[in-house]
Amino acid sequence: MGAWALLLPLLVATAQAQVCSVSNTYFEVSENTNQSEPLADIYVPEGQQVTLGPSSTPLAFRIQGTQLFLDVTPDYEKHTMLQAQLECRRGDTVVTLLRVFVFVLDINDNAPVFPFVTKLENVSEDTKVNTIVVPETKLEAHDPDKSDILFYTLQEVTPGASNFFSLVGTNLPALRLDRSLDFYRCQNMTFQLLVRDTQEQNVAPSHTATATVILEVQPADLRPPWFLPCAYSDSHVCIQAEYHGAVPTGHTLQGPLTLRPGPIYAVDGDWGINQSILYSIVSERDDGTFAIDAYSGNLTMTGAVRSPKTFTLLVKGEQADHARYSVTRVTIEARNANGSLLQFPESRYRGTVALGSGAGVPVRDAASPSQPLRIWARDPEFPDSDSATTYRITNNTNFRMDGETVVTAALLADEGVFYAEVEATNTVTASGATTVVEIQVLEEEAPTPTGTPEPGGGSTAGDSKPGVSHTEDQRFSTVEMAALGGVLGALLVLTLIALLILVHKHYGHRFKCCSGKAQEHQHPQLSGFDNQAFHAPQESNWAPAPSPSPAPTPAVAPEPAPPEPPSLQALDPASESPEVARDGGGPAAVRSILTKERRPEGGYKAVWFGEDIGAEADVVVLNTPASDAAGAADSGSEDSSDEAEAEAEAEGPGGGSRDDASSTYV
Repeated sequence: MGAWALLLPLLVATAQAQVCSVSNTYFEVSENTNQSEPLADIYVPEGQQVTLGPSSTPLAFRIQGTQLFLDVTPDYEKHTMLQAQLECRRGDTVVTLLRVFVFVLDINDNAPVFPFVTKLENVSEDTKVNTIVVPETKLEAHDPDKSDILFYTLQEVTPGASNFFSLVGTNLPALRLDRSLDFYRCQNMTFQLLVRDTQEQNVAPSHTATATVILEVQPADLRPPWFLPCAYSDSHVCIQAEYHGAVPTGHTLQGPLTLRPGPIYAVDGDWGINQSILYSIVSERDDGTFAIDAYSGNLTMTGAVRSPKTFTLLVKGEQADHARYSVTRVTIEARNANGSLLQFPESRYRGTVALGSGAGVPVRDAASPSQPLRIWARDPEFPDSDSATTYRITNNTNFRMDGETVVTAALLADEGVFYAEVEATNTVTASGATTVVEIQVLEEEAPTPTGTPEPGGGSTAGDSKPGVSHTEDQRFSTVEMAALGGVLGALLVLTLIALLILVHKHYGHRFKCCSGKAQEHQHPQLSGFDNQAFHAPQESNWAPAPSPSPAPTPAVAPEPAPPEPPSLQALDPASESPEVARDGGGPAAVRSILTKERRPEGGYKAVWFGEDIGAEADVVVLNTPASDAAGAADSGSEDSSDEAEAEAEAEGPGGGSRDDASSTYV
């Protein structure tokens, strides 16, 4: 036995030398790692060959010489383990079969993914608190990295939404209701669901993903019908209305009854559902006197009430799906109609109508001329009987009532104010009332007279054919007329300015030229003017010319003929010096021609100096009144004046000088 123990290691070594072997059969490699070094060394005996068997992971390994290489980049999401099957052959016979295993280690290289981008979920308004409204399976994300643990966070988008919903746990993305819902306060809520594959946000590597979750609150049938108007209401309760009305005894009113505070009307308290309401009378104490329409709720009478009494009706409003209903009370009081009185809203009505209107023309309301005058009376106790009220005019044959409208009954030929009494009578309650109508008959304003036909083929003023513009069509407000006047005034000012500019541009140089030539032509050496309308002393016994009478239109006077120059025989006696003048037919007297006083004596010529005239003042020529002949000569043409001046200078001292023929002040 001891000898065999010594020989066993030698036998094993000899046996190993005859078969294939590898240095290691188990390996661990992190995913995404590129292995360039050989995984293992293979021992191959002489006469044998090693190959990869069919059980090897396809394309994952290769044998190069006697070394085994990993030929792919491992990916844990594809293969968690890679296997290499080594076959040692001697010829076609497999001598040895070896297996090498490569385990791929997972790393965090993938981000989690939600199976949705936006998820919409409906939540009923009456869902109980702590109910899971959205299970985990609908919200959880998937991470290809199998070893990763996902952490979820719910972030509100709608303000206050986090008060109603929350996640069950950080790693459990089920959505739970934390507070009762109210459809009428918040009808939808939006959340942002975030998932991360690490517990801490600042750890690397770390991956996140987000998705949107929208929860829509669905209305639940929680409230019964509400009879309106509610005395008080909120989103949960309504103190509903009770209705009151009155009917006259002995009469059956036609049509729906008028109730206070309004007609019978109910709505579904859950207006988000808004079921239709059906009406019915559930009490039997009305003796069938009243009926209600099942769909509109209108209450009507089926017969008359013989004596005064009070009816209390219980009216039920039920949803069309018969899920909920409510009941209200309707009180109808039957009263004796003899004591009721009609009332007119106004004590006096005022209307207008055009003069010359024929029969059947409506009277217009004075306060609103575009509307006909409407007169109506009401019974405050029995408003349902207002339709049974008739109207008539009692004291004026020019007008009559057409229902509630006043119309003319005859041709209105006189202008003035008419008063009419209108009597209203209620045929149900037999009550009556009167009021006064003041009707003003006005002459219709005539159209603006114009002889030109209007556009469109109208006739001239006074015709009643189409095309004439009447006065009422041409009325304008004060503001419109003021605006029109302002525009026309501005246009007129602009026109005058343009006209003055044109006149100055085309004729201004002529005015300057003419004024300059006139001064130089008369006295080039003096800064004064001569009055050439004067003649010799013997021609100066004149009478003042009368003022011309004004004419309606200015007319251009015909140009007079130039005066005849005085003869030499007539001028010979006047051979004195220019300073000497004769005083009529009396003895000659010498007077100074220089004076500071202006003397208006006839036939006296003088030069007077004004004491208050500055040196810069222009010379002013005063023409002493002359005879008719002299006036005609003075108004003659410029050529005639020049000729007369030339002849006067040619006469010399004996014939009278220029100083004798004019009066000038400097």
